[in-house]
Amino acid sequence: MILDLILSTIAFFVAVYYLRKYFNELGFEKGFMRSLVIFLAATAVSTGVSAIVEKLQGNSANPFENAQQAQQQVNKMLGR
Repeated sequence: MILDLILSTIAFFVAVYYLRKYFNELGFEKGFMRSLVIFLAATAVSTGVSAIVEKLQGNSANPFENAQQAQQQVNKMLGR
């Protein structure tokens, strides 16, 4: 959980940097719409990185699956 937070935060700022650089090269004027597009695209990249890291770690966003896994671990510890 902490790893995906750290990596997604880093990915957000890296995406902002490269998107600003790319839009400068294209000659887009600075303004609200450009900033909004950069923010939304960087947020999408950050969310994607977070999802990939969670998937690689084997974390599940499904609370029922997490509860079942926890119950199985408790049963193993209790010898059931």
